[in-house]
Amino acid sequence: MTTLTRDHFTRLDQQDSLAAFQQEFELPAGHIYLNGNSLGVLPRAAKARAREVVEQEWGQGLIRSWNTADWISLPRRVGDKIAGLIGADAGEVVVADSTSVNLFKLAAAAVKLRPGRSKILSEPGNFPTDLYILQGLEAFMDGGVQLNTVHRDEILPAINEDTALVVLTQVHYKSGSMFDMAAITARAHEMGALVLWDLSHSAGAVPVALNDVGADFAIGCGYKYLNGGPGAPGFLFVARRHQAQLQQPLSGWFGHASPFQMRDDYEPAPGIERTLCGTTPVIGASLLEVGVDIMASADMALVREKSLQMGQLFIELVEQRLGDYGFGIASSKNPALRGSQVSLTHEQGFAIMQALIARNIIGDFRAPDILRFGFTPLYVRFVDLWDCVDALVDIMATRDWDQAVYRQLTAVT
Repeated sequence: MTTLTRDHFTRLDQQDSLAAFQQEFELPAGHIYLNGNSLGVLPRAAKARAREVVEQEWGQGLIRSWNTADWISLPRRVGDKIAGLIGADAGEVVVADSTSVNLFKLAAAAVKLRPGRSKILSEPGNFPTDLYILQGLEAFMDGGVQLNTVHRDEILPAINEDTALVVLTQVHYKSGSMFDMAAITARAHEMGALVLWDLSHSAGAVPVALNDVGADFAIGCGYKYLNGGPGAPGFLFVARRHQAQLQQPLSGWFGHASPFQMRDDYEPAPGIERTLCGTTPVIGASLLEVGVDIMASADMALVREKSLQMGQLFIELVEQRLGDYGFGIASSKNPALRGSQVSLTHEQGFAIMQALIARNIIGDFRAPDILRFGFTPLYVRFVDLWDCVDALVDIMATRDWDQAVYRQLTAVT
């Protein structure tokens, strides 16, 4: 293994074909941001777009802007753009609600498409909201379906004739481990089950090919790699072949075939719009569109190539420079099985991360011992990886992490 130097990383930045995208984003001076897997950074154009939406479209256009500014088409318009990032077709994706609400809608609808089957299958340690929503659906249906969780290595054999729905996150939020979407979807279909993929740590980070693998449903959030801002609305995907039969439980007026006829009886819209519920969060969806447009202008093959290179280099740096300080590597070293992050383990992980953040190098911590470092290729530089590990070396060598202020748990970790 070649000993790495900072000059090597600087040269990589000089050769980076994606370097120009860094100008599209705004970061505080002197900061290194390795947390885009949790909250993406601010696109510069989003500030002007926010002023336009608030001051002109809302402030001057008022309610007329549903027509004059085309607010009414935001869910479908932005959804169609996201579709291009996740291997879906126009008319199969909409922006709506939150990831959690979308999961409930689609999981309930999927179970209804498989009457007589009683099992929803997931994995322990899936993102908490996914498990909580599925537990809530189980309780709401009074045991009509049961949530079963099995270790990820046992997912394939656990899918059987009693399985109605498999719900998995393609890229695991803690480890960054990535499922074989094609193999699991194929197995589910072989057994007559449906699959719902959570793309929250995939969309904009790794290539996704929903239609190529025959996926049924998917959900995802807008505020991570899509850079839509905190609390940005989520998105959902329904394969066209399921849309006409889909009955989602939150039959709000925006999902109606003719919402402005104001009829008493619900009639679902004929296509993907039937998955809508309430009024579109116009400001949030408009800012999300800015981030999606930037992502859509990038070559996803180059994004993935840089992401994998960054992950490999980071792992090599950790092994070369942090080997004596008790760190483990929770992420797979096989790039084909890893998303756009590398997660480390350490028994003092929380305090170490706080010491790192105090130096304006921002990753995050997930209990009980995970330090997460996300690599967002459009704005993270190669030299940022060196400087991050260099700071970690100093934090460990000087025991800078061992201060009371860094041990105080915060509300958000």
